[in-house]
Amino acid sequence: MIDLRTIFSIAIRAIKANKMRSILTSLGIIIGVAAVIVMLSVGNGAQISIQNEMKTMGSNLIIVRSGVAKSSGARGGHGSQPTMKKSDGDAIQEKVAAIRLAAPVLEETAQIVYGNANWSTGVTGTDNRFFEIKEWNLAYGRKFSVNDTKNASKVAILGQTVVNELFGDVDPLGKTIRVKGIPFQVVGVLDKRGQSGHGQDQDDVVYIPISTAQKKVMGITFPDQVKMIMLQAVDAESTYTSQEEIKELLRQRHNLGANKEDDFVIMNLTQMMEMMESSTKVMTILLGAIASISLLVGGIGIMNIMLVSVTERTREIGIRMAIGAKAWDIRWQFLMEALVLSLIGGLVGVICGLVGASLVGVFTSLPAKVSLIYVLLPFSFAGFVGLFFGFYPAYKASLLNPINALRYE
Repeated sequence: MIDLRTIFSIAIRAIKANKMRSILTSLGIIIGVAAVIVMLSVGNGAQISIQNEMKTMGSNLIIVRSGVAKSSGARGGHGSQPTMKKSDGDAIQEKVAAIRLAAPVLEETAQIVYGNANWSTGVTGTDNRFFEIKEWNLAYGRKFSVNDTKNASKVAILGQTVVNELFGDVDPLGKTIRVKGIPFQVVGVLDKRGQSGHGQDQDDVVYIPISTAQKKVMGITFPDQVKMIMLQAVDAESTYTSQEEIKELLRQRHNLGANKEDDFVIMNLTQMMEMMESSTKVMTILLGAIASISLLVGGIGIMNIMLVSVTERTREIGIRMAIGAKAWDIRWQFLMEALVLSLIGGLVGVICGLVGASLVGVFTSLPAKVSLIYVLLPFSFAGFVGLFFGFYPAYKASLLNPINALRYE
């Protein structure tokens, strides 16, 4: 019966006898394991970042923007042609069964003033459906009432950044701010959202009723104009199936003939995010595979050193065989050395990888999220690499002729 404890002790003594060589041999495994952990953690962090972005954006989203304006051959960007109306969104919500909510959006940048403080931020005209779609609750205060929208009331809901910049520690509820010189009463403050995945401060915004934005603040060019309509489908699958129905309804409402181009743009944000998440998963696997090459290189290094070790210890092998050691005893001796070298290198590599992933998160904009599986996977693979590349030297050692081995100088 093979005495693994004795074989392990012999392996440790052999490794200690050549400390520098053992360290250099394990270096490839250390680098490989650390690289795999860092790369997989960065990829995992990117996926989590995309998922968080989807949560802050809202679920099952479709955006319908105004079309592209053309003048003397020059084409503007999306939204440059004012074609969308709030009533278009209401019609979509009413007639397209797969659409749960439709929120109108009209936005621009403006200077906000309170007392001696002022702040330039985004002002968005919308209604309460917007907050429901975005799954964004109030920290305190109230949302827009029916009368606010009906009467184009001058009321505002603020993001936390605007509150901090204008009010500091003062309670903003009931206070009057000026938007483009127009007085607005603060009726609510939103929960803190933080930065989006693109680095945009989601709390740096002021929301006002859509009717107020249209009639009193943003000077729209035709009645009921909005910049875009944010739609929420009943589920992710419906974001795909409802697009054609939305397109046909809008073409009919905008009186577009068969030969006319769409004067609107439909964007499936759920599809875009899913594509980004899928691409990130593929990139994570690719980065992990590339980093794993270092592990294979480290395994080859272990095999080379073990072959050298077999040559150096030929006489020792002959003595062990002469006193009764079997072929598998010799194989296990060298296999254990290769395995221990790999596992020690793997353990150090795990420590280096965890530190490296932390440093990446601290000093770069790349997110790095370490998962237990991303630690166990390369560590286990390191052990497998040690066994795989250690087998040939061990097998070669077990085939030595005891008499020839004893004569070896």
